[in-house]
Amino acid sequence: MASASYKKSYRCVPTLQQFYTGGPLAVSSDGSFIVCSCDDLIKIVDSSNALVKATIEGDSEPITALALNPNSNILFSSSHSRQIRVWDISTLKCIRSWKGHEGPVMGMACDASGGLLATAGADRKVLVWDVDGGFCTHYFKGHKGVVTCIMFHPDPNRLLLFSGSDDAIIRVWDLVTKKCIATMEKHFSALSSLAVSEDGGILLSAGRDKVVNLWDLNDYHCKMTVPTYEVLEAVCVVYSGTAFYSCLCSVKCGKTRSVFPAFYFVTVGERGIVRLWNSEGAVCLFEQKTSDVAFSSENNDVRRGFTAAIMLPSDQGLLCVTADQQFLFYSLIKHHEEVFNLVLDKRLIGYNEEIVDMKLLGEDENHLAVATNIEQVRVYDLSSMSCSYVLAGHTEIILCLDTCTLSNGSTLIATGSKDNSVRFWDSVCRRCVGVGVGHMGAVGAVAFSKKRRDFLVSGSSDRTIKVWSLDGISVDSEDPNNLYAKAVVAAHDKDINSIAIAPNDSYVCSGSQDRTACVWKLPDLVLVVTLKGHKKGIWSVEFSPIDRCVITASGDKTIKMWAIADGSCLKTFEGHTSSVLRASFITCGTQFVSCGADGLVKLWTVKTNECIGTYDQHEGKVWALAIGKKTEMLVTGGSDAVINLWYDSTAADKEEAFRKEEEGVLKCQELENAVLDADYAKAIRIAFELRRPHKLFELLSELCRKNEAEGYVRNAFEALGKEELRLLLEYIREWNTKPKLCHVAQFVLFQVFNLVSPTEIVEVRGIGELLEGIIPYSQRHFSRFDRLERSTFLLDYTLTGMSVVEPETDTDSREIKRARREIRC
Repeated sequence: MASASYKKSYRCVPTLQQFYTGGPLAVSSDGSFIVCSCDDLIKIVDSSNALVKATIEGDSEPITALALNPNSNILFSSSHSRQIRVWDISTLKCIRSWKGHEGPVMGMACDASGGLLATAGADRKVLVWDVDGGFCTHYFKGHKGVVTCIMFHPDPNRLLLFSGSDDAIIRVWDLVTKKCIATMEKHFSALSSLAVSEDGGILLSAGRDKVVNLWDLNDYHCKMTVPTYEVLEAVCVVYSGTAFYSCLCSVKCGKTRSVFPAFYFVTVGERGIVRLWNSEGAVCLFEQKTSDVAFSSENNDVRRGFTAAIMLPSDQGLLCVTADQQFLFYSLIKHHEEVFNLVLDKRLIGYNEEIVDMKLLGEDENHLAVATNIEQVRVYDLSSMSCSYVLAGHTEIILCLDTCTLSNGSTLIATGSKDNSVRFWDSVCRRCVGVGVGHMGAVGAVAFSKKRRDFLVSGSSDRTIKVWSLDGISVDSEDPNNLYAKAVVAAHDKDINSIAIAPNDSYVCSGSQDRTACVWKLPDLVLVVTLKGHKKGIWSVEFSPIDRCVITASGDKTIKMWAIADGSCLKTFEGHTSSVLRASFITCGTQFVSCGADGLVKLWTVKTNECIGTYDQHEGKVWALAIGKKTEMLVTGGSDAVINLWYDSTAADKEEAFRKEEEGVLKCQELENAVLDADYAKAIRIAFELRRPHKLFELLSELCRKNEAEGYVRNAFEALGKEELRLLLEYIREWNTKPKLCHVAQFVLFQVFNLVSPTEIVEVRGIGELLEGIIPYSQRHFSRFDRLERSTFLLDYTLTGMSVVEPETDTDSREIKRARREIRC
């Protein structure tokens, strides 16, 4: 294949990365972005595609509270350091900060005007702050436990503040009288959420005592208690003018007597289901039949359920946040009269943990199946980077996966897990259709057949390889079918890390921690050859699509290519600084891509043994590498929980280089024309644009000999920005080191210091280092000129004593002194 068809560069596009690790969050007033806490960082995320728009550095302490003002242009945050910070969203700069609580701030709320900020602390206090001044306007105490939730009355004319605590008491604070005007005691456990009805007359409170209480804000008495039979984490009111409200209004409830205007509200909690309620008669209008929350187990402790719920503006629906850092966006769809359904529109994953393996799905390759350190497979839509669906069924962490497109167009996904089983999933019905049980250790590698697509090979830590038949898989069956192994062989002395099947389904290759790779004849798993030569375990193996050879990636930092016929090592590729974890062929087998524990992705050419591209976009080990069959797009993921998408940019880079070369030729011609026209100011500016210091020196050197040099230089330097000024000082530093060029350097430096004010010079990036390089040589040049001047006095004395020159007159003496002063300058 001609070298012109080689891929020479890849470009990384905006990627999926972790943005939420649990804790506080805030949604903008228009629902366009979400502010999330990510350990000690604050990340602003686009709610449409999970793209991190900005990251705000914290103070190295976990974030405990977040809030936005009504216009969503000011962000308030606090961490375990107890420092309350005010951020400008547009500039991401901290406007002001202060401390006020004696313990961590557990909650924040901004009033309708945006001028007041209320903070609830673990020190049992509630404080109200003036946002512009940063001083405390109200100091409330009275709670006997940690204040867990806080909110202002949404009506700006009713200056009330509500706070709920671990003491199961809600307190109402009057901001005018600065007193507690009501204490509402009806709960028996900690308060988790507060909400106010649209007309402002009813306060809803949810707690971990599994009830929602409705309070009349006229007399502050409990008018109704709604039992929910689950620990609640959030309650929110459905406002009129939304799609939710329109659907709920169509439901006719039985005639019930109500003491206040009816409204609708939503509750979520530990069960992981959404329920919609009508306050009139405390009727549950809708309850999800099954939960969309993926759960995981750690030390036999099941973590699941929702931690927050927010009604989004307009018709954007309902946002629910799960305990495992997922953002679920729901919309309410009406099927026919009085029947509707809650539809999951979008799922954003805030935290992926360590990415172990991934593969592209389907013929169009617009979906990506990802295995992380959890028991489910998450399938992402590459167009929006939202999680389309989750495949749950394994009881332990999934270690590997592979995909296969069948002749009928459906796509199968195979997964291997620490639960010693292999599972098969149908991507259309999104459920498990087959289970292979038989391994005695964790299944660390799986691979589908490439040609017939009727079997799968798995490798395990029990050191065996099994061939599974896909004949028993049926999509129509409700329960997954149990599959049987057609062949089994004890293959290695240590764990098997990787399995690859030849393009013609004749061979299978296995790579192991015992530092060897073995090639086996299918379907009976007869050993063909053992590949020995690596000094550490082999992490990846793959067959060449065009030659009878195998490529292996090892922990000894090398990649080797082997001949299947005799097991000889054909080539060795060195370049990684740590273990090579994945290697896959591209460009019809003439090139391959590798990634490793050093966080690097490398592009190699097989024929020349040359690494033609190295990309550093990961901060940890790169465990996973997926390559598209059509576009040969790369997808990488690793221990930093980041998924990077790479597109071939060879043609685009070549076109860009040609365009820049063409622009450079035109600029050079323009420069020559400016020199011929004696337009030195324009010529100097073009020389800066082209980054041609030699040409710039020639122009300045020629100007030094002209009487009007200062004017030309001033006109050329007036338009210089800080970066160009820094570049000019770098050139001056270089010229100043050479005696033949120093006079031009000193002339230009003199003009720069006359033209640019000291305050502007100080703001230049790296000015200290530049001046440190200029000053010593300037002092050396001054000393040389001073010695030269002193030597001229001896010559004058000698010539005068010999009566060769006449004694100086006063006028001559003044002229000589003036000339010497000019020399010193």
